[in-house]
Amino acid sequence: MKGLAKSVLISVRNKETNRPLVLTAIVIGMFMAAIEGTIVSTAMPGIVSDLGGFTKFSWVFSSYLLMSAITVLLFGKLSDLFGRKPIYAFGVIVFLIGSILCGFAETMEALVLFRLIQGVGAGAVQPIALTIVGDMYSMEERAKIQGYLASVWGISAIAGPALGGLFVTYIDWAWVFWMNVPLGIFSLIGVLMLLHENVDKEKKPIDYPGALILLLSVSALMVILIQGGTVWEWFSGPIIALIIFTIVGICSFFFIETRAKEPIMPLGIWRDPVISLANSVTFTTGIILIGVSSFLPTFVQGVMERSPIVAGFTLTTMSIGWPIASTIAGKLVIKIGFRTTSVLGGISLLIGSSIYILMTPALGPLFAGTGSFFIGVGMGLTSTTFIVAIQSSVAWEQRGIATASNVFMRTLGSAVGAALLGGILNSRLKQYLDRNEADLGINSANMLLNEEKRNSLETSTLAILQNGLTVSLNWVFLGIVILALISFVVVLFMPKGSKKRNPSQS
Repeated sequence: MKGLAKSVLISVRNKETNRPLVLTAIVIGMFMAAIEGTIVSTAMPGIVSDLGGFTKFSWVFSSYLLMSAITVLLFGKLSDLFGRKPIYAFGVIVFLIGSILCGFAETMEALVLFRLIQGVGAGAVQPIALTIVGDMYSMEERAKIQGYLASVWGISAIAGPALGGLFVTYIDWAWVFWMNVPLGIFSLIGVLMLLHENVDKEKKPIDYPGALILLLSVSALMVILIQGGTVWEWFSGPIIALIIFTIVGICSFFFIETRAKEPIMPLGIWRDPVISLANSVTFTTGIILIGVSSFLPTFVQGVMERSPIVAGFTLTTMSIGWPIASTIAGKLVIKIGFRTTSVLGGISLLIGSSIYILMTPALGPLFAGTGSFFIGVGMGLTSTTFIVAIQSSVAWEQRGIATASNVFMRTLGSAVGAALLGGILNSRLKQYLDRNEADLGINSANMLLNEEKRNSLETSTLAILQNGLTVSLNWVFLGIVILALISFVVVLFMPKGSKKRNPSQS
């Protein structure tokens, strides 16, 4: 401890960035972001059982991902203009405020609102952490370090499902949010004290109109995907109006970006095939990731009738495959190139998603966990490869927004995926219940996620609900298979290499 304290004091006095200590602070921040996803996913059945509102299940994920997706571009651009440290600090503080409020939520509507606040903070924490690492290390070092960082996501997520199950079963689900507080504080102190950067203090314009238009457009898209086919018919007036609004909004966004002095999304970076292809695959894998994280625990608890801890195990295997593949990917991109490494990841995603489509209650959680392992391997190989490739394709002035564009596409994919797959689940479940003339609504599925309520159901009612949930989730898993196939096809077009830039020269 004395040696660590001495290193901190030397770094602060000399105003020199201590790379190992800053990396440690970043790792803690990444741990906080990683464990947030898996803990909440595993705890959601328990949260729904307590607060009710099965139809709002997807909004808990979508609200968080929506704000994260929109703000990640703004914060990425702000970090290029004003430096990484102040933006990262702001993000951590907002994230912690949102986490504390989430734990005190007493209704599903309140939880959705507080997740919006949490999402704003996440929009700064995730991309800026990756960008800081991109600034500190050369291309060869970056491949190794980014592999470690991606491993942190996986390793920390191993604890997530287990802790989520334990909190829900033995303590209270609020702790899945409150445990972020000490992690965020440690990360914040480390970056504020130990990261030193020279930034041009010139006042520059910020593209607020572009950020606002993007927020409104994507928000409308979320409403369409979640409410369509359940609350509103697909060809109803509200849905048609929202579709028109979304199209007009997206077109307006591109128009604004071509004329803004400092666009929130510089369209020029998308001309680089490495960035455009990597971000396209990142979008589809974002949908896959949220689909597995959100709905696999529901299948294991509601259909297989297993505990939250067992449901957490089926996600833990994904968290084991991810760090292993990430570490390997950091070495493979140097030896065999970006394309071959990402193709291997695409194959693994196909294998994992195909296992889900064959899944039945009788096959048990071990079979489900095997599919998750291959999904984790695919995510580890692709995510690390894409970040290294993108950061090696741009100079320092664009590294923040380039990195943010990749995080944006994954988060946008997750937001769209939570809404789209959640909409498929709700609409298919509603159709099944109506077709079987059951006097049950979609929210009746809440009872499947609570062992006591599930045991109190009549045998016929239980069978209808479980069969309906099984059929509905099979449609969700079919969508995941299709997305995995699309991802594999796109990575085949990835360039073999990328321009190398040393950060010291950028």
